[in-house]
Amino acid sequence: MKKTAMSRRTLLGAGVCTLAAAATIPEIASAHPETGLSPKNEATVRKYYTGWERKDWHSFAPLLADDFTFTSPFDDRISKSAYKIGCWDTQIAFIGRFDLTHVIGTGNEAFVMYVCHTTNGKTFRNVEYLRLKDEQVQAVECYFGGQNTIPSAVSGKK
Repeated sequence: MKKTAMSRRTLLGAGVCTLAAAATIPEIASAHPETGLSPKNEATVRKYYTGWERKDWHSFAPLLADDFTFTSPFDDRISKSAYKIGCWDTQIAFIGRFDLTHVIGTGNEAFVMYVCHTTNGKTFRNVEYLRLKDEQVQAVECYFGGQNTIPSAVSGKK
């Protein structure tokens, strides 16, 4: 078995390099684990989905920030008013309830995986990314689930 000797100069040099790297990258030196969603932000997320179940735009609309945007495979950052016309008005009659299977996030961002039960007896699942601000939903990005279909409450596909 061969032993490798390390000089004090080499050891000292390695230590200096390590300290220099830690000093030049402070975010690594001070990294800490994320704490997850605050109770207020989780409540805001859950109110968003409950609002769909209650089907009352006038009580739902204040939950959306004035600069709210919605994005999906069909929508590219549409405004709050376009969301009401293109999403809420066309889908609300078909939404039964949501089973939120996962609500995870940090700070003002959350990912939600859900199963939606429609009023016509179908189900679909999606994942949505929500950005929150001041106990309002600022943006939603919807990622459709399912196989070879576009899951929609009004879709005739299984």
